[in-house]
Amino acid sequence: MADKYEQVLELAKRRGFLWNSFELYGGTAGFFDYGPLGAMLKRRVENIWRDIFVINEGYYEIEAPTIGIEDIFIASGHVGGFSDPLTECQKCHEPFRADHLVKDIVDNPDTMSAEQLTEVIGKNNIKCPECGGRLGDAYEFNLMFKTAIGPGGKRAGYLRPETAQGMFVDFPRLVKFYRDHLPFGATQIGKAYRNEISPRQGVIRLREFTQAEAEIFIDPRDKTHPKFKEVADIVLNLFSQEGQVSGEMKKMTLGEAVKNGIIAHEFLAYCLARTYQFLVRVGVSSEKMRFRQHMKDEMAHYAADCWDAEILSDRFGWVEVVGIADRTDFDLKAHAKQSQKDLSIYVSYDTPKKVEKFVVKPDMGILGPKFKGKAGKVANALKSLTSEQLSGDVIQLTIDGEKIEINKDSVKFETVTEEVHGENIIPHVIEPSFGIDRITYSLLEHSYFEEDAKEKVEDAEEGEEEKRIVLRLPPEVAPVQAAVFPLLSRDELIKPGTEIVDKLRKAGILVAFDDSGTIGRRYRRNDEIGTPYSITIDYQTISDGTVTIRDRDTMKQVRAKVSDIADNIYDMLHKPHHIFE
Repeated sequence: MADKYEQVLELAKRRGFLWNSFELYGGTAGFFDYGPLGAMLKRRVENIWRDIFVINEGYYEIEAPTIGIEDIFIASGHVGGFSDPLTECQKCHEPFRADHLVKDIVDNPDTMSAEQLTEVIGKNNIKCPECGGRLGDAYEFNLMFKTAIGPGGKRAGYLRPETAQGMFVDFPRLVKFYRDHLPFGATQIGKAYRNEISPRQGVIRLREFTQAEAEIFIDPRDKTHPKFKEVADIVLNLFSQEGQVSGEMKKMTLGEAVKNGIIAHEFLAYCLARTYQFLVRVGVSSEKMRFRQHMKDEMAHYAADCWDAEILSDRFGWVEVVGIADRTDFDLKAHAKQSQKDLSIYVSYDTPKKVEKFVVKPDMGILGPKFKGKAGKVANALKSLTSEQLSGDVIQLTIDGEKIEINKDSVKFETVTEEVHGENIIPHVIEPSFGIDRITYSLLEHSYFEEDAKEKVEDAEEGEEEKRIVLRLPPEVAPVQAAVFPLLSRDELIKPGTEIVDKLRKAGILVAFDDSGTIGRRYRRNDEIGTPYSITIDYQTISDGTVTIRDRDTMKQVRAKVSDIADNIYDMLHKPHHIFE
């Protein structure tokens, strides 16, 4: 019997949600096309994400290039460290993730070096999973797709492995856009690319995928959130570091988790709450969702805390779909160092502070004539020295590789007390990062049901009448939001049907018109693709101006006026089932 994954993929391919890319030419692993229904489903998921993070949180969206110059990825660490350990079969030459081959033998293989993995593979006589051949030594394989910018290949570029770097590179512009006021955030939804070694998990692991990321820049001195009280009582399945050691997952309010130090601070917990609300809203089962904290040996060295939202899949177990991290000031410091640009922001104090300050005053009347064009560099070098370094009769400096000596009479220094109204700080970054493709697949799996049929289908094939396949997608994410059926394919019923279709389309509702086959078969077709509401035109429609509206999940039916049809369907997309109660 096919498992849930195979059932969902069969439906997805047959009904136009997901297709293997390049199928005409035999296809290749790690790529999927979204068909007409899948593309619309994915857009609805993205727009709900925008509703939460852009409209309600006020984090404006930007769009940066999907190709970046090499300097960006040197600063981010991707050029030097974005790799997976690869081993190849010496017989069939199939590549494999070395850490995946030893996951049942050692704990946390993703923390091991290529040399250590090679040793484990050799000691345990691990062979090629495909042909049983000998595996070669493991080595680090960089996952970025490299390209050249411009003719001649002189400037290296890379397809971005994440969307985040565009927001860090645009930080100086974003600071001005938000009028130098923290906290602020920027969001981006777009394609990212990772040259996966051996993607064998269908839509769960892709070489081209869509990310939705928010980079929220906050004052590191205050990580409370002004709206935390709104979400403090939300209960989540938390799989903390301690829980992973004991094997116990706990249900806990976010308020308790912050108070007990399980989640680092309110701002991070608030992002967990919004992530939970988003996933439930698009159709992920809350009972098949948990938030797992990164263990200390897997946590990035710069992260203050990091949690993954994981969704339970029938085939793949717990799958990470969102990462929520406090990345501290790592990214901005790294880009400041690489670009030699200041990426700080001025923050005013509530009340001015009196501070002692060591001030160096080079005498340009002496330095200018003596050092001419280098006088400015000499002055700047002097300003960076401490009182101890300036205390001798002769001060020694190195300017452009040349050692020079300066008489102490050329510079004056003193400690003064100043009133300071603020300071320049480098913000910390809170990053919720969403894998849209994994989420889209997960909500298909969680919405897929096979159940005993309660409606008769007159022309059903053998075995078809016993079961009904239904995608119980939330109405606001369903690709087709309503279907219109004339009971019979006759002009007197088709004409009012097309008029209803026009009304619904003008109300912004995506509607399908179907007059092919029996009414029961048309219901089944639309149940399969998740259409929440079906509208049937019959001869009573002609006499009294009413139609039958059928609810997908309960199969309940009500009569409603044609004149109110657009308002009724629009309301039900946002307040499901209200006319069926």
